[in-house]
Amino acid sequence: MASSVSDVSVLRTADQRDAYLKGLVQIAQAAVPESLVLAEVRSRAASFLNEQTFPSTRQEDWRFTDLSAMLGIDFATAGESFVTEADIAELRLSETAGAQVVVVNGRVSRELSQLHGLSEGAIVGSLGDRPELQSQLAERLAQASGNHEVFTALNTVGFADAVVVWLPRNQVVETPIQIIYVSQAQGDSLFVQPRCLVVAESGSALTLVEDYWGDSTATHFTNAVTELWLDANAQITHSRIEREGAGTFHIGKTVVTQARDSQYIGTAAGFGAKLARHNWEVYQTGEQTTTRLYGLAAIADTQQADTHSLVALSHPHGIMEQEHKAIVDGRAHSVFNGRVAVAQKAQLTSASQLNRNLLLSDQARVDTKPQLEIVADNVKCAHGATVSQLQSDEIFYLQSRGISAPQAQRLLIYAFAMEILDRIPVETLRSRLAATIAQWS
Repeated sequence: MASSVSDVSVLRTADQRDAYLKGLVQIAQAAVPESLVLAEVRSRAASFLNEQTFPSTRQEDWRFTDLSAMLGIDFATAGESFVTEADIAELRLSETAGAQVVVVNGRVSRELSQLHGLSEGAIVGSLGDRPELQSQLAERLAQASGNHEVFTALNTVGFADAVVVWLPRNQVVETPIQIIYVSQAQGDSLFVQPRCLVVAESGSALTLVEDYWGDSTATHFTNAVTELWLDANAQITHSRIEREGAGTFHIGKTVVTQARDSQYIGTAAGFGAKLARHNWEVYQTGEQTTTRLYGLAAIADTQQADTHSLVALSHPHGIMEQEHKAIVDGRAHSVFNGRVAVAQKAQLTSASQLNRNLLLSDQARVDTKPQLEIVADNVKCAHGATVSQLQSDEIFYLQSRGISAPQAQRLLIYAFAMEILDRIPVETLRSRLAATIAQWS
């Protein structure tokens, strides 16, 4: 039976996607230094990728996020970097002085990093600088659930360096640790793959800030993976900020593995990039585990922000709370797909999920899908979603108090966003992001 014209077109597109993914794999593998071969880990990821294709909107997880614009771009890994202290001075946080890791184009910059204020026993820095830890880290690196996903595996195949944060038992780090990821292209379209591994052993605690930054309109592809391991009774407060340049395709993965009695509080805020996708996965692997996720996307023009989350509760007495907000202006597009999976053994679990969206334009678009999958029969779970515009009566009320209409609009947007940004525990960062929202019009 002869193929139709449309069938041939689909096949050609599929072939192009296969070839494109294989090309990215080759580029990534060529960037791996000899000191970080990690053959077994990378081999497994490469074998998985060999059976995959570049995602398309025909796949359920990518139904609302079209990556086809990337297919015409020839990405290349970074060459020499020209990032200076002046370029990042405004990104440094006063609260993290002495505990800052700067990553330039996927590699830790020893010249720009400041690591003299750490607690004794804490390990923070480049994996390449600690070859003696590689066998120990192999038990954690790329071992979390959720590795069977195209972009996570692509990062595993080709990350050229990795930030390591390792806290020994009962170590409480009072100073927040800041990781600044900077992408800077020099001619070619840049392809970078930042990697971060955080291990908090039993009874330890830290505050972590990840800041992805880039002010260039040049074409970038940032494919980032952060793995966080919380052993029994460990605590991590994590802030993830994405504000890359207008030409950036940003695909990020945050995977959290929690043992019993641990607590993870995560806040993710996205403002930049042409297209930004954050895959946020949390696996509760012990009893009495607490997970709290807060997210904010503020986008305009033709930006797209996509948050896909999964929280898997598999033991009794788990607590999970998630709230994600989006501010969408112009012809921007926000996507939220939040999945909460409560297994049969996860009795007496409490889980809530809420997605709230604020549309500022008639052309703005939101696709939202909060999702509960409950097998256990003794749980307390709820979810919901709202999509709304600024209310005219609220604006009128503020105008009646002497506030102009534009100021009233900014004030309402500010209040909407600050419910999430107030969750960020680092005051300097919270203030800077608040100032960004305050100028939103």
